[in-house]
Amino acid sequence: METPDKILTPLAIGNHVIPNRMVMGAMHTRLETLDRPHERLAAFYAARARGEIGLILSGGFSPNPEGVMEAGGPLFNSADQLDEHRAVTSAVHKAGGKIVLQILHAGRYAKVPECVAPSPGKARINTFPPHALTTDEVWKTIADFAHTAALAVEAGYDGVEIMGSEGYLINEFTAAPTNRRDDAFGGSFAARIRFPLEVVRAVRERIGREPMLVYRISAIDLVEGGMTGEEVAEFAQQVEAAGADLINTGVGWHESAVPTIAATVPRAAWSEAVRNVKQAVSIPVMASNRINAPDAAEQVIAAGIADLVSMARPLLADPDFARKARLGLTDEINTCIACNQACLDRIFTERTATCLVNPRAGREIEFPIGVVSAPKRIAVVGGGPAGMAFAINATERGHSVTLFEADARLGGQLNLAKMVPGKAEFHEMLRYFRVRLDKLKVTLRLGEAATPEALATGGFDEIVLATGVSPRVPDFAGVDHPKAVSYLDVLSGKVTPGQRVAIIGAGGIGFDVAEFLLGDAEESLDPQAFFRAWGVDPKSVTPGGLIAAADPEAPRRSVFMFQRKDEPLGRRLGKSTGWILKAKLRKANVAMTAGATYDAIDDEGLHYTVQGKLHVLAVDHVVLCAGQNSNRTLYDQLVARGLKPRLIGGADVASELDALRAIDQATRLAVAL
Repeated sequence: METPDKILTPLAIGNHVIPNRMVMGAMHTRLETLDRPHERLAAFYAARARGEIGLILSGGFSPNPEGVMEAGGPLFNSADQLDEHRAVTSAVHKAGGKIVLQILHAGRYAKVPECVAPSPGKARINTFPPHALTTDEVWKTIADFAHTAALAVEAGYDGVEIMGSEGYLINEFTAAPTNRRDDAFGGSFAARIRFPLEVVRAVRERIGREPMLVYRISAIDLVEGGMTGEEVAEFAQQVEAAGADLINTGVGWHESAVPTIAATVPRAAWSEAVRNVKQAVSIPVMASNRINAPDAAEQVIAAGIADLVSMARPLLADPDFARKARLGLTDEINTCIACNQACLDRIFTERTATCLVNPRAGREIEFPIGVVSAPKRIAVVGGGPAGMAFAINATERGHSVTLFEADARLGGQLNLAKMVPGKAEFHEMLRYFRVRLDKLKVTLRLGEAATPEALATGGFDEIVLATGVSPRVPDFAGVDHPKAVSYLDVLSGKVTPGQRVAIIGAGGIGFDVAEFLLGDAEESLDPQAFFRAWGVDPKSVTPGGLIAAADPEAPRRSVFMFQRKDEPLGRRLGKSTGWILKAKLRKANVAMTAGATYDAIDDEGLHYTVQGKLHVLAVDHVVLCAGQNSNRTLYDQLVARGLKPRLIGGADVASELDALRAIDQATRLAVAL
């Protein structure tokens, strides 16, 4: 696309001017739990500042112990912590950026026994019931916000963001179902919004006019009894009057039954909710959620929906996002594919965040930079994610790389993944790899199967095998019957299954095949289809912006899923996305059977046993998704010649087409050679 101009325009926020309209949104990383945490955080944020992002919003820090996300979570309430934060702010400022500290009180989402809330009532996503704050404790909490804000300014932050969205403490005050108080902070709408307004006023009074004061408002709650759009607009006006310089928009609560940032959500889907805020106030407003490309950001600004765009995970994927946008190098942006595998799924399972497409994210100090002193000639075999990632990173280090791929096109099984509804962003991943390989002038030998002879006599210093996987064929009668087909043949279009289909294997591939077979409308590309399917009123006329979901269209096929394990199907899917896929399959009446033993496939269909009882399911096809085996024939041939090839990706470990592990492993090997 052409170089965007709206998102490159400077903007005044209070007494500060930022160079462009692109902001790194706040996100949890859990980097503080690793070794050398402050060095890691400084390197992490400084890399984004060097990448020319207009403003950085830090991860959330609680103003008091009861508000932390989890035991040992980020807390900033003591002058003893100033030097730790100065390490971060000085690194960002040295790199030419600006950074704001987010103050986040988790409320009843805090995974600590001391968690608090406006009223009694345990959150569905927490095991700890909260203590209901007394009126005196509410005022003490307001003072705690102001105290942390003052510390942030003293530590060198350019301002603070007050987190009032996503179902955390402040949001719990504004929603009637979680605020059943009978004091001055509950009851009427005016009373329910008093707490956040008092926080804004206290913070502004404490830090003065110079630092930025950002407020993150819930533009649409997506929970029963949440605010209406009219209430959000009125609230935004009062936030401005209380002293905010900028309003950032959040979407949904963490316990909402509507996806908000997964790949199934269309880009910039929440624009109407953001526009509602923008039209209500005179200070700048920031859009967020599923804005992952310069053209999407440009459209939001050009349409007057918002003044800035907040991009959190896209800055994990590519710290140079803003610089590339300025230089017109948009094809070279490593796009966030909203898979959530390495970021949200890790955070929700108490691990540290990184990025599937960029393993350096949050690990900057672990990766050497610059070129090697003694470059090598390296052959890499396999043009899937592992092979391409290795070739790119090794070439960037100064090595001469030749990539062999037996197919006429790059991508490997990414070419199958992109065919699944909701995974259209995989096209962007492939685009980035192809553009980068071309830019680096990596020697590509497409349509050429690497032979042991060619590798052994090619003068290569290193041979890296990313030869991938092949489907595992289960061992029972009839797997060679015409009704039995591989997931490869189905997703590639080689085989078109009939109207009744059984799927053997309920891992990630099995679920992807099920969604592919159902032929669902591509909700991720059509906002209106998405809103209808999930029961969303984007204008929030109703409380929380929820309406009755439309009845799903009749599925294209009848699908039956089976697995050997005697546990709920989909139990091992991604923490933040698996529930979405399972909900869609339930709506399509997909039958799911656990604890199955497969007996045979024949003209009658699939014969199987559950709890000792034999069954026969009449189907047109049985799709085999029973795992994979590593392709190591070439490896064995090279070892037999006395060579020492290196294995990466599926060729090393054949597990569920794990692109996250494959790309990380390939990147680390490339920089280590």
